[in-house]
Amino acid sequence: MAGGRSAIVLALAALLVGGAVLSGCTAPAAAAAPEPEAAAPAAPAAGRRDEAQRFREANRLTWGADSSAIALLRTLGYQRYVDRQLHPSSARLPPAVQAQIDALTISRRPMIAIAREMAEQRRQAVALTDDDAKKAALKQWQQDMTRLGREAQTREILRALYSPNQVQEQMTWFWMNHFNVFLYKGNIRATIGDYADVVRAHALGRFRDLLGAVAHHPAMLVYLDNVQNAAGHVNENYAREIMELHTMGVGSGYTQQDVQQLARIMTGVGVSFQPSDPRLPPRLGAYFVRDGAFEFNPRRHDFGPKVFLGEAIHGHGLAEFDEALDRLARAPATAHFISRQLAVYWLSDNPSPALVERMAQTYLGSDGDIAATLHTLFTAPEFMQAAGAKFKDPMRYVISSVRLAYDGRTILNAQPIINWLARMGEPLYGHQTPDGYPATEADWASPGQMETRFEVARAIGSGSAGLFRSDGPQPVERPAFPQMANALYYDAFGRTLGPATRKALEQAASPQEWNTLLLSSPEFMRR
Repeated sequence: MAGGRSAIVLALAALLVGGAVLSGCTAPAAAAAPEPEAAAPAAPAAGRRDEAQRFREANRLTWGADSSAIALLRTLGYQRYVDRQLHPSSARLPPAVQAQIDALTISRRPMIAIAREMAEQRRQAVALTDDDAKKAALKQWQQDMTRLGREAQTREILRALYSPNQVQEQMTWFWMNHFNVFLYKGNIRATIGDYADVVRAHALGRFRDLLGAVAHHPAMLVYLDNVQNAAGHVNENYAREIMELHTMGVGSGYTQQDVQQLARIMTGVGVSFQPSDPRLPPRLGAYFVRDGAFEFNPRRHDFGPKVFLGEAIHGHGLAEFDEALDRLARAPATAHFISRQLAVYWLSDNPSPALVERMAQTYLGSDGDIAATLHTLFTAPEFMQAAGAKFKDPMRYVISSVRLAYDGRTILNAQPIINWLARMGEPLYGHQTPDGYPATEADWASPGQMETRFEVARAIGSGSAGLFRSDGPQPVERPAFPQMANALYYDAFGRTLGPATRKALEQAASPQEWNTLLLSSPEFMRR
Protein backbone atom coordinates (compact mmCIF):
# COMPACT_ATOMS: atom_id res chain seq x y z
CA MET A 1 0.00 0.00 0.00
CA ALA A 2 2.84 2.34 0.89
CA GLY A 3 4.53 1.52 -2.40
CA GLY A 4 1.31 2.32 -4.30
CA ARG A 5 1.04 5.64 -2.51
CA SER A 6 4.63 6.50 -3.43
CA ALA A 7 4.00 5.52 -7.02
CA ILE A 8 1.03 7.81 -7.41
CA VAL A 9 2.84 10.67 -5.70
CA LEU A 10 5.72 10.26 -8.15
CA ALA A 11 3.31 10.11 -11.04
CA LEU A 12 1.57 13.28 -9.88
CA ALA A 13 4.91 15.00 -9.47
CA ALA A 14 5.77 14.04 -13.04
CA LEU A 15 2.47 15.49 -14.20
CA LEU A 16 3.07 18.70 -12.31
CA VAL A 17 6.38 19.30 -14.06
CA GLY A 18 4.89 18.53 -17.43
CA GLY A 19 5.38 14.76 -17.76
CA ALA A 20 2.75 13.07 -19.85
CA VAL A 21 3.19 9.37 -19.11
CA LEU A 22 1.98 7.90 -15.83
CA SER A 23 3.37 4.50 -14.99
CA GLY A 24 0.74 2.03 -13.90
CA CYS A 25 -2.06 3.87 -15.70
CA THR A 26 -1.81 2.32 -19.10
CA ALA A 27 -5.40 1.12 -19.53
CA PRO A 28 -8.45 3.19 -18.60
CA ALA A 29 -11.01 1.31 -16.57
CA ALA A 30 -14.47 0.86 -17.95
CA ALA A 31 -15.80 3.49 -15.56
CA ALA A 32 -13.04 5.98 -16.31
CA ALA A 33 -13.94 9.34 -17.76
CA PRO A 34 -14.58 9.37 -21.51
CA GLU A 35 -12.18 11.15 -23.80
CA PRO A 36 -13.00 14.86 -23.57
CA GLU A 37 -13.30 15.69 -27.27
CA ALA A 38 -15.49 12.69 -28.01
CA ALA A 39 -17.87 13.45 -25.13
CA ALA A 40 -18.12 17.19 -25.61
CA PRO A 41 -21.48 18.54 -26.74
CA ALA A 42 -21.76 19.66 -30.33
CA ALA A 43 -21.43 23.38 -29.57
CA PRO A 44 -20.08 25.91 -32.04
CA ALA A 45 -16.34 26.44 -31.72
CA ALA A 46 -16.83 30.08 -30.69
CA GLY A 47 -19.24 28.97 -27.95
CA ARG A 48 -16.69 26.50 -26.63
CA ARG A 49 -14.07 29.21 -26.45
CA ASP A 50 -16.54 31.41 -24.58
CA GLU A 51 -17.14 28.69 -21.99
CA ALA A 52 -13.42 28.19 -21.50
CA GLN A 53 -12.99 31.94 -21.11
CA ARG A 54 -15.81 32.08 -18.56
CA PHE A 55 -14.11 29.27 -16.65
CA ARG A 56 -10.91 31.34 -16.56
CA GLU A 57 -12.86 34.42 -15.42
CA ALA A 58 -14.67 32.46 -12.72
CA ASN A 59 -11.37 31.00 -11.59
CA ARG A 60 -9.91 34.50 -11.19
CA LEU A 61 -12.88 36.05 -9.39
CA THR A 62 -14.17 33.25 -7.15
CA TRP A 63 -12.64 30.86 -4.64
CA GLY A 64 -12.84 28.34 -7.48
CA ALA A 65 -14.95 27.97 -10.60
CA ASP A 66 -18.19 26.05 -10.34
CA SER A 67 -21.33 25.78 -12.46
CA SER A 68 -23.25 28.56 -10.71
CA ALA A 69 -20.46 31.12 -11.13
CA ILE A 70 -20.08 30.30 -14.82
CA ALA A 71 -23.85 30.46 -15.34
CA LEU A 72 -23.97 33.91 -13.75
CA LEU A 73 -21.06 35.10 -15.87
CA ARG A 74 -22.89 33.79 -18.94
CA THR A 75 -26.01 35.75 -17.94
CA LEU A 76 -24.43 39.02 -16.83
CA GLY A 77 -21.21 39.21 -18.81
CA TYR A 78 -17.87 40.01 -17.22
CA GLN A 79 -18.34 43.72 -16.47
CA ARG A 80 -21.75 43.38 -14.83
CA TYR A 81 -20.55 40.33 -12.90
CA VAL A 82 -17.59 42.33 -11.57
CA ASP A 83 -19.85 45.25 -10.62
CA ARG A 84 -22.24 42.93 -8.76
CA GLN A 85 -19.37 41.27 -6.90
CA LEU A 86 -17.84 44.61 -5.88
CA HIS A 87 -21.17 46.00 -4.67
CA PRO A 88 -22.92 42.90 -3.31
CA SER A 89 -26.29 42.72 -1.64
CA SER A 90 -26.77 40.52 1.42
CA ALA A 91 -25.57 37.02 0.67
CA ARG A 92 -28.39 34.48 0.34
CA LEU A 93 -26.83 31.16 1.19
CA PRO A 94 -28.43 27.82 0.33
CA PRO A 95 -30.92 26.94 3.12
CA ALA A 96 -28.95 23.88 4.23
CA VAL A 97 -25.80 26.01 4.58
CA GLN A 98 -27.62 28.81 6.38
CA ALA A 99 -29.12 26.27 8.79
CA GLN A 100 -25.63 25.05 9.73
CA ILE A 101 -24.45 28.62 10.34
CA ASP A 102 -27.57 29.57 12.32
CA ALA A 103 -26.99 26.61 14.67
CA LEU A 104 -23.55 27.85 15.76
CA THR A 105 -23.18 29.47 19.17
CA ILE A 106 -21.27 32.40 17.66
CA SER A 107 -24.23 33.05 15.35
CA ARG A 108 -26.86 32.87 18.09
CA ARG A 109 -25.22 34.95 20.81
CA PRO A 110 -23.42 38.33 20.78
CA MET A 111 -19.67 38.27 21.14
CA ILE A 112 -19.56 40.29 24.34
CA ALA A 113 -21.93 37.86 26.10
CA ILE A 114 -19.82 34.89 25.00
CA ALA A 115 -16.56 36.57 26.05
CA ARG A 116 -17.94 37.54 29.48
CA GLU A 117 -19.23 34.01 30.04
CA MET A 118 -15.89 32.47 29.11
CA ALA A 119 -14.02 34.94 31.34
CA GLU A 120 -16.29 34.04 34.26
CA GLN A 121 -15.89 30.30 33.55
CA ARG A 122 -12.12 30.67 33.71
CA ARG A 123 -12.25 32.84 36.84
CA GLN A 124 -14.30 30.19 38.64
CA ALA A 125 -11.94 27.42 37.47
CA VAL A 126 -8.85 29.28 38.68
CA ALA A 127 -10.51 29.93 42.05
CA LEU A 128 -10.98 26.22 42.78
CA THR A 129 -8.76 24.97 45.62
CA ASP A 130 -8.89 21.28 44.72
CA ASP A 131 -6.08 20.64 42.21
CA ASP A 132 -7.90 17.87 40.32
CA ALA A 133 -11.10 19.89 40.11
CA LYS A 134 -9.18 22.95 38.95
CA LYS A 135 -7.38 20.90 36.30
CA ALA A 136 -10.64 19.45 35.02
CA ALA A 137 -12.37 22.85 35.00
CA LEU A 138 -9.54 24.51 33.09
CA LYS A 139 -9.54 21.63 30.61
CA GLN A 140 -13.25 22.14 30.05
CA TRP A 141 -12.67 25.87 29.57
CA GLN A 142 -10.01 25.14 26.97
CA GLN A 143 -12.33 22.75 25.14
CA ASP A 144 -15.15 25.29 25.13
CA MET A 145 -12.82 28.00 23.84
CA THR A 146 -11.54 25.69 21.11
CA ARG A 147 -15.10 24.89 20.08
CA LEU A 148 -15.80 28.61 19.63
CA GLY A 149 -12.69 28.98 17.47
CA ARG A 150 -13.66 25.97 15.40
CA GLU A 151 -17.14 27.40 14.89
CA ALA A 152 -15.57 30.55 13.44
CA GLN A 153 -13.40 28.44 11.12
CA THR A 154 -16.41 26.38 10.02
CA ARG A 155 -18.49 29.48 9.29
CA GLU A 156 -15.76 31.02 7.16
CA ILE A 157 -15.31 27.81 5.18
CA LEU A 158 -19.05 27.46 4.54
CA ARG A 159 -19.25 31.05 3.32
CA ALA A 160 -16.19 30.59 1.11
CA LEU A 161 -17.71 27.49 -0.44
CA TYR A 162 -21.28 28.67 -0.97
CA SER A 163 -21.67 32.45 -0.74
CA PRO A 164 -22.69 34.11 -4.02
CA ASN A 165 -20.57 37.09 -2.91
CA GLN A 166 -17.30 35.42 -3.78
CA VAL A 167 -15.16 38.55 -4.05
CA GLN A 168 -16.39 39.75 -0.66
CA GLU A 169 -15.52 36.37 0.88
CA GLN A 170 -12.03 36.40 -0.62
CA MET A 171 -11.50 39.96 0.56
CA THR A 172 -12.62 38.91 4.03
CA TRP A 173 -9.89 36.26 4.04
CA PHE A 174 -7.42 38.77 2.55
CA TRP A 175 -8.11 41.38 5.25
CA MET A 176 -8.18 38.78 8.03
CA ASN A 177 -4.69 37.85 6.86
CA HIS A 178 -3.63 41.49 6.44
CA PHE A 179 -4.91 42.29 9.94
CA ASN A 180 -3.82 38.92 11.26
CA VAL A 181 -4.56 37.76 14.80
CA PHE A 182 -3.55 34.41 16.31
CA LEU A 183 -6.46 32.27 17.40
CA TYR A 184 -4.84 30.82 20.50
CA LYS A 185 -3.65 34.01 22.20
CA GLY A 186 -5.61 35.20 25.24
CA ASN A 187 -9.36 35.03 24.75
CA ILE A 188 -9.29 35.51 20.97
CA ARG A 189 -11.11 32.23 20.35
CA ALA A 190 -14.15 33.83 21.99
CA THR A 191 -14.00 36.94 19.79
CA ILE A 192 -12.63 35.72 16.44
CA GLY A 193 -16.05 35.02 14.91
CA ASP A 194 -17.20 38.57 15.60
CA TYR A 195 -13.88 39.91 14.32
CA ALA A 196 -14.42 38.11 11.00
CA ASP A 197 -17.94 39.54 10.74
CA VAL A 198 -16.65 43.07 11.35
CA VAL A 199 -13.94 42.63 8.70
CA ARG A 200 -16.48 41.17 6.23
CA ALA A 201 -18.78 44.18 6.72
CA HIS A 202 -15.98 46.55 5.64
CA ALA A 203 -14.12 44.28 3.21
CA LEU A 204 -15.24 46.23 0.12
CA GLY A 205 -15.84 49.63 1.74
CA ARG A 206 -13.44 52.47 2.63
CA PHE A 207 -10.07 51.37 3.96
CA ARG A 208 -10.23 54.02 6.68
CA ASP A 209 -13.45 52.51 8.02
CA LEU A 210 -11.94 49.03 7.96
CA LEU A 211 -8.78 50.24 9.70
CA GLY A 212 -10.84 51.91 12.41
CA ALA A 213 -13.13 48.91 12.90
CA VAL A 214 -10.12 46.62 13.32
CA ALA A 215 -8.47 49.09 15.71
CA HIS A 216 -11.58 49.08 17.92
CA HIS A 217 -11.98 45.30 18.06
CA PRO A 218 -10.90 43.33 21.14
CA ALA A 219 -9.31 40.58 19.01
CA MET A 220 -6.71 43.01 17.61
CA LEU A 221 -6.25 45.01 20.81
CA VAL A 222 -5.58 41.81 22.76
CA TYR A 223 -3.41 40.23 20.07
CA LEU A 224 -1.08 43.22 19.72
CA ASP A 225 -1.04 44.05 23.43
CA ASN A 226 -2.60 47.50 23.30
CA VAL A 227 -4.62 46.53 26.39
CA GLN A 228 -1.26 46.99 28.17
CA ASN A 229 -0.48 50.36 26.58
CA ALA A 230 -0.78 53.11 29.21
CA ALA A 231 0.76 56.45 30.08
CA GLY A 232 4.10 55.82 31.76
CA HIS A 233 4.11 52.19 30.53
CA VAL A 234 3.96 52.62 26.78
CA ASN A 235 3.72 49.45 24.69
CA GLU A 236 4.70 50.11 21.06
CA ASN A 237 3.65 46.74 19.65
CA TYR A 238 0.38 47.67 17.95
CA ALA A 239 1.60 51.12 16.89
CA ARG A 240 4.57 49.55 15.11
CA GLU A 241 2.47 46.94 13.29
CA ILE A 242 -0.12 49.51 12.19
CA MET A 243 2.59 51.43 10.33
CA GLU A 244 4.75 48.48 9.25
CA LEU A 245 2.10 45.94 8.22
CA HIS A 246 -1.34 47.54 8.14
CA THR A 247 -0.85 50.90 6.39
CA MET A 248 2.33 52.57 5.10
CA GLY A 249 4.73 49.63 4.98
CA VAL A 250 8.42 49.27 5.81
CA GLY A 251 10.69 51.83 4.19
CA SER A 252 7.90 54.25 3.33
CA GLY A 253 9.39 57.18 5.24
CA TYR A 254 8.01 56.99 8.77
CA THR A 255 10.50 56.99 11.63
CA GLN A 256 10.95 55.33 14.99
CA GLN A 257 9.87 58.67 16.45
CA ASP A 258 6.53 58.31 14.61
CA VAL A 259 6.09 54.82 16.06
CA GLN A 260 6.72 56.12 19.57
CA GLN A 261 4.36 59.05 19.08
CA LEU A 262 1.60 56.78 17.74
CA ALA A 263 2.06 54.47 20.73
CA ARG A 264 1.53 57.48 23.03
CA ILE A 265 -1.55 58.46 21.02
CA MET A 266 -2.91 54.93 21.55
CA THR A 267 -2.46 54.88 25.32
CA GLY A 268 -5.75 54.13 27.04
CA VAL A 269 -7.22 52.30 24.01
CA GLY A 270 -8.20 48.89 25.30
CA VAL A 271 -10.84 46.30 26.09
CA SER A 272 -13.22 45.70 28.96
CA PHE A 273 -15.70 42.89 29.43
CA GLN A 274 -16.83 44.33 32.76
CA PRO A 275 -20.55 45.20 32.90
CA SER A 276 -19.94 48.51 34.71
CA ASP A 277 -17.82 51.55 33.85
CA PRO A 278 -14.78 52.52 35.95
CA ARG A 279 -14.97 55.38 38.44
CA LEU A 280 -13.23 58.46 37.05
CA PRO A 281 -12.66 62.01 38.33
CA PRO A 282 -14.92 64.63 36.69
CA ARG A 283 -12.06 66.13 34.64
CA LEU A 284 -11.58 62.76 32.87
CA GLY A 285 -15.15 61.47 32.78
CA ALA A 286 -16.02 63.35 29.58
CA TYR A 287 -13.24 61.52 27.71
CA PHE A 288 -14.37 58.02 28.68
CA VAL A 289 -15.68 55.88 25.79
CA ARG A 290 -17.30 52.43 25.97
CA ASP A 291 -18.66 50.73 22.85
CA GLY A 292 -19.34 47.05 23.39
CA ALA A 293 -16.07 45.52 24.54
CA PHE A 294 -14.04 48.51 23.33
CA GLU A 295 -12.98 50.96 26.01
CA PHE A 296 -11.01 54.16 26.02
CA ASN A 297 -9.94 54.86 29.58
CA PRO A 298 -8.64 58.44 29.92
CA ARG A 299 -6.96 57.56 33.23
CA ARG A 300 -4.51 55.45 31.18
CA HIS A 301 -4.01 58.01 28.39
CA ASP A 302 -1.00 60.29 27.82
CA PHE A 303 -2.58 63.71 27.21
CA GLY A 304 0.72 65.42 26.40
CA PRO A 305 1.28 67.06 22.97
CA LYS A 306 2.62 64.85 20.16
CA VAL A 307 4.02 65.23 16.66
CA PHE A 308 2.98 62.46 14.28
CA LEU A 309 4.06 62.24 10.60
CA GLY A 310 5.33 65.79 10.77
CA GLU A 311 2.20 67.42 12.17
CA ALA A 312 1.12 68.22 15.71
CA ILE A 313 -1.58 66.28 17.53
CA HIS A 314 -2.91 67.94 20.64
CA GLY A 315 -4.14 66.02 23.63
CA HIS A 316 -7.87 65.42 23.27
CA GLY A 317 -8.35 61.79 24.21
CA LEU A 318 -9.61 59.15 21.82
CA ALA A 319 -9.99 61.73 19.04
CA GLU A 320 -6.19 61.71 18.78
CA PHE A 321 -6.36 58.08 17.65
CA ASP A 322 -8.99 58.88 15.00
CA GLU A 323 -6.84 61.76 13.74
CA ALA A 324 -3.80 59.50 13.46
CA LEU A 325 -5.77 56.80 11.61
CA ASP A 326 -7.05 59.45 9.17
CA ARG A 327 -3.47 60.45 8.34
CA LEU A 328 -2.35 56.85 7.93
CA ALA A 329 -5.29 55.80 5.73
CA ARG A 330 -4.89 58.81 3.40
CA ALA A 331 -1.10 58.64 3.07
CA PRO A 332 0.15 58.01 -0.49
CA ALA A 333 2.46 55.35 0.94
CA THR A 334 -0.58 53.47 2.24
CA ALA A 335 -2.29 53.70 -1.16
CA HIS A 336 0.72 52.09 -2.84
CA PHE A 337 1.30 49.51 -0.11
CA ILE A 338 -2.32 48.33 -0.11
CA SER A 339 -2.58 48.40 -3.91
CA ARG A 340 0.50 46.24 -4.34
CA GLN A 341 -0.69 43.74 -1.75
CA LEU A 342 -4.05 43.48 -3.53
CA ALA A 343 -2.31 42.98 -6.88
CA VAL A 344 -0.06 40.28 -5.45
CA TYR A 345 -3.02 38.45 -3.94
CA TRP A 346 -5.27 38.62 -7.00
CA LEU A 347 -2.92 38.80 -9.95
CA SER A 348 0.79 38.04 -9.76
CA ASP A 349 3.75 37.61 -7.45
CA ASN A 350 5.34 40.52 -9.33
CA PRO A 351 2.62 42.90 -10.54
CA SER A 352 3.65 45.64 -12.91
CA PRO A 353 4.50 48.95 -11.18
CA ALA A 354 2.33 50.76 -13.73
CA LEU A 355 -0.76 48.80 -12.71
CA VAL A 356 -0.03 49.27 -9.01
CA GLU A 357 0.33 53.00 -9.65
CA ARG A 358 -3.08 53.11 -11.41
CA MET A 359 -4.65 51.28 -8.48
CA ALA A 360 -3.00 53.65 -5.99
CA GLN A 361 -4.32 56.65 -7.89
CA THR A 362 -7.81 55.15 -7.77
CA TYR A 363 -7.39 54.59 -4.02
CA LEU A 364 -6.31 58.19 -3.44
CA GLY A 365 -8.95 59.66 -5.75
CA SER A 366 -11.75 57.69 -4.07
CA ASP A 367 -10.66 58.30 -0.46
CA GLY A 368 -9.54 54.71 -0.05
CA ASP A 369 -12.52 52.98 -1.68
CA ILE A 370 -11.52 49.31 -1.77
CA ALA A 371 -14.12 48.30 -4.36
CA ALA A 372 -13.03 51.11 -6.69
CA THR A 373 -9.39 50.08 -6.32
CA LEU A 374 -10.29 46.46 -7.11
CA HIS A 375 -12.34 47.60 -10.13
CA THR A 376 -9.20 49.16 -11.57
CA LEU A 377 -7.45 45.82 -11.06
CA PHE A 378 -10.22 43.55 -12.36
CA THR A 379 -10.74 45.57 -15.54
CA ALA A 380 -7.05 46.01 -16.32
CA PRO A 381 -5.75 44.22 -19.44
CA GLU A 382 -3.08 42.66 -17.25
CA PHE A 383 -5.69 40.89 -15.14
CA MET A 384 -7.14 38.45 -17.64
CA GLN A 385 -3.92 38.21 -19.61
CA ALA A 386 -2.39 36.59 -16.53
CA ALA A 387 -5.12 33.94 -16.17
CA GLY A 388 -3.67 30.59 -15.18
CA ALA A 389 -0.45 32.07 -13.85
CA LYS A 390 -1.06 32.74 -10.14
CA PHE A 391 -0.14 29.77 -7.91
CA LYS A 392 -2.83 28.88 -5.40
CA ASP A 393 -2.10 29.14 -1.69
CA PRO A 394 -3.45 26.21 0.42
CA MET A 395 -6.76 27.92 1.29
CA ARG A 396 -7.53 28.59 -2.35
CA TYR A 397 -6.38 25.13 -3.41
CA VAL A 398 -8.58 23.30 -0.89
CA ILE A 399 -11.67 25.46 -1.32
CA SER A 400 -11.46 25.37 -5.12
CA SER A 401 -11.05 21.58 -5.00
CA VAL A 402 -14.21 21.08 -2.96
CA ARG A 403 -16.16 23.62 -5.05
CA LEU A 404 -15.19 21.78 -8.23
CA ALA A 405 -15.65 18.29 -6.78
CA TYR A 406 -19.14 18.82 -5.36
CA ASP A 407 -20.30 21.79 -7.46
CA GLY A 408 -22.73 23.34 -4.98
CA ARG A 409 -23.68 20.23 -3.01
CA THR A 410 -23.71 21.13 0.70
CA ILE A 411 -21.12 19.46 2.88
CA LEU A 412 -22.10 18.43 6.41
CA ASN A 413 -18.70 18.66 8.07
CA ALA A 414 -15.96 21.26 7.54
CA GLN A 415 -13.50 19.53 9.87
CA PRO A 416 -11.67 17.67 7.06
CA ILE A 417 -11.06 21.03 5.37
CA ILE A 418 -9.84 22.54 8.64
CA ASN A 419 -7.47 19.58 9.00
CA TRP A 420 -6.18 19.81 5.42
CA LEU A 421 -5.41 23.51 5.82
CA ALA A 422 -3.48 22.75 9.01
CA ARG A 423 -1.49 19.99 7.28
CA MET A 424 -0.64 22.37 4.45
CA GLY A 425 0.63 25.03 6.87
CA GLU A 426 -2.14 27.58 6.48
CA PRO A 427 -4.71 26.92 9.23
CA LEU A 428 -7.45 29.52 9.49
CA TYR A 429 -6.47 32.19 12.04
CA GLY A 430 -3.43 30.06 12.90
CA HIS A 431 -0.52 32.31 11.92
CA GLN A 432 1.27 33.31 15.11
CA THR A 433 3.06 36.47 13.95
CA PRO A 434 1.34 39.68 12.78
CA ASP A 435 2.65 39.51 9.20
CA GLY A 436 0.04 36.97 8.07
CA TYR A 437 0.57 34.17 5.58
CA PRO A 438 2.73 34.81 2.50
CA ALA A 439 1.09 34.96 -0.92
CA THR A 440 3.73 33.99 -3.44
CA GLU A 441 4.50 30.72 -5.23
CA ALA A 442 7.92 30.35 -3.61
CA ASP A 443 6.21 30.09 -0.23
CA TRP A 444 3.82 27.28 -1.21
CA ALA A 445 5.41 25.18 -3.98
CA SER A 446 7.98 23.12 -2.05
CA PRO A 447 8.22 19.33 -2.66
CA GLY A 448 6.74 18.66 0.78
CA GLN A 449 3.84 21.00 0.12
CA MET A 450 3.14 19.35 -3.23
CA GLU A 451 3.18 15.85 -1.75
CA THR A 452 0.60 16.97 0.80
CA ARG A 453 -1.50 18.52 -1.98
CA PHE A 454 -1.45 15.23 -3.88
CA GLU A 455 -2.65 13.42 -0.77
CA VAL A 456 -5.45 15.97 -0.31
CA ALA A 457 -6.32 15.61 -4.00
CA ARG A 458 -6.57 11.86 -3.57
CA ALA A 459 -8.70 12.21 -0.41
CA ILE A 460 -11.16 14.50 -2.19
CA GLY A 461 -11.07 12.64 -5.49
CA SER A 462 -11.55 9.17 -4.02
CA GLY A 463 -14.76 9.65 -2.07
CA SER A 464 -16.60 11.82 0.40
CA ALA A 465 -13.45 12.32 2.56
CA GLY A 466 -15.60 12.80 5.67
CA LEU A 467 -17.20 15.95 4.28
CA PHE A 468 -20.66 14.38 4.35
CA ARG A 469 -20.42 12.83 7.82
CA SER A 470 -22.37 14.97 10.28
CA ASP A 471 -20.84 15.95 13.63
CA GLY A 472 -22.23 15.11 17.05
CA PRO A 473 -22.84 12.06 19.23
CA GLN A 474 -24.85 10.23 16.55
CA PRO A 475 -23.17 11.14 13.28
CA VAL A 476 -24.83 10.35 9.98
CA GLU A 477 -22.85 9.89 6.79
CA ARG A 478 -24.50 10.50 3.46
CA PRO A 479 -23.12 8.74 0.40
CA ALA A 480 -21.21 11.10 -1.85
CA PHE A 481 -18.72 10.79 -4.66
CA PRO A 482 -17.25 13.68 -6.66
CA GLN A 483 -18.53 13.55 -10.23
CA MET A 484 -15.96 15.81 -11.85
CA ALA A 485 -16.19 14.26 -15.31
CA ASN A 486 -19.29 16.35 -15.95
CA ALA A 487 -20.57 19.12 -18.21
CA LEU A 488 -18.49 21.71 -16.38
CA TYR A 489 -15.38 19.75 -17.29
CA TYR A 490 -16.27 18.97 -20.89
CA ASP A 491 -17.71 22.38 -21.74
CA ALA A 492 -15.18 24.55 -19.91
CA PHE A 493 -12.38 23.29 -17.66
CA GLY A 494 -11.23 20.52 -19.98
CA ARG A 495 -10.71 23.03 -22.76
CA THR A 496 -8.17 24.93 -20.69
CA LEU A 497 -5.93 21.88 -20.09
CA GLY A 498 -2.65 21.21 -21.82
CA PRO A 499 -1.78 18.04 -23.80
CA ALA A 500 0.19 16.46 -20.94
CA THR A 501 -2.70 16.67 -18.52
CA ARG A 502 -5.18 15.42 -21.12
CA LYS A 503 -2.99 12.41 -21.86
CA ALA A 504 -2.55 11.67 -18.17
CA LEU A 505 -6.31 11.75 -17.67
CA GLU A 506 -6.82 9.39 -20.60
CA GLN A 507 -4.64 6.86 -18.84
CA ALA A 508 -6.41 6.99 -15.49
CA ALA A 509 -7.36 3.52 -14.27
CA SER A 510 -10.47 4.51 -12.33
CA PRO A 511 -12.79 7.48 -11.68
CA GLN A 512 -11.02 7.98 -8.37
CA GLU A 513 -7.66 8.24 -10.08
CA TRP A 514 -9.08 10.49 -12.80
CA ASN A 515 -10.41 12.89 -10.13
CA THR A 516 -7.10 12.79 -8.26
CA LEU A 517 -5.10 13.54 -11.39
CA LEU A 518 -7.37 16.44 -12.34
CA LEU A 519 -7.03 18.04 -8.88
CA SER A 520 -3.27 17.46 -9.03
CA SER A 521 -2.78 18.84 -12.53
CA PRO A 522 -0.50 21.84 -13.12
CA GLU A 523 -3.49 23.78 -14.47
CA PHE A 524 -5.52 23.26 -11.29
CA MET A 525 -2.65 24.44 -9.10
CA ARG A 526 -3.03 27.89 -10.65
CA ARG A 527 -5.81 30.31 -11.36
